Amino acid sequence: MPANQSLPNIVILTGAGISAESGLKTFRDNDGLWENHRVEEVATPEAFEQNPGLVYRFYNARRAQLQQADIKPNAAHLALARLEKALGNNVMLVTQNVDDLHERGGSETVYHMHGQLLSARCAITQETFEWRDSFDHTTKCPCCNRVTLRPDIVWFGEMPMFMEEIYNRLAQADIFIAIGTSGNVYPAAGFVQIAKESGAHTIEANLEPGATNALFDESLTGPASSVVPQWVDNLISMYAL
Repeated sequence: MPANQSLPNIVILTGAGISAESGLKTFRDNDGLWENHRVEEVATPEAFEQNPGLVYRFYNARRAQLQQADIKPNAAHLALARLEKALGNNVMLVTQNVDDLHERGGSETVYHMHGQLLSARCAITQETFEWRDSFDHTTKCPCCNRVTLRPDIVWFGEMPMFMEEIYNRLAQADIFIAIGTSGNVYPAAGFVQIAKESGAHTIEANLEPGATNALFDESLTGPASSVVPQWVDNLISMYAL
């Protein structure tokens, strides 16, 4: 369906909470560790430079976990895919998650602002490649035949992807919803403010209020797999889609 001005323009932001219900660990545990590692050890350019072996092993393990048979999209992923099918280009789905659960749930256009786990990137050309197996400092890059591959992940200190496109769509949004996000990680935590300044109705869907909850017009409290399908059904019904 082409963009239609009579239908709402919706920007959706998803975070770790939506993936947690599919069995993936959230960004950080309560003790501040990321799967038993400090963020500084595995998710910065400096960490990759100082201890690439650890960084490779960390993402290889996460990549393997993502492909386990019991890790599947949940009802929230499926509902967002239904909304995209109903509203087409009027929906922009942005995720902070590096998994492929949105795609496996049926979403066709997903903006992964923090990169993708099932991908490798050449550090020289920045070309990316679908990659489901492990790789390390001995793996040669397909584009230059040199040992230049790194995880296709946006680390702390690096610029998230698709920011221009995201900001442009936030400025045109009628509805902005943040699902399963803590509101602690910028620039994504600032999206609600930009949407509000553009006149959008803002919604937070979370297990509990996040750090930016006061900026939202509406709160949907509960598991994403419960509150998101209900929200989608109500929206589709409202516009008789």
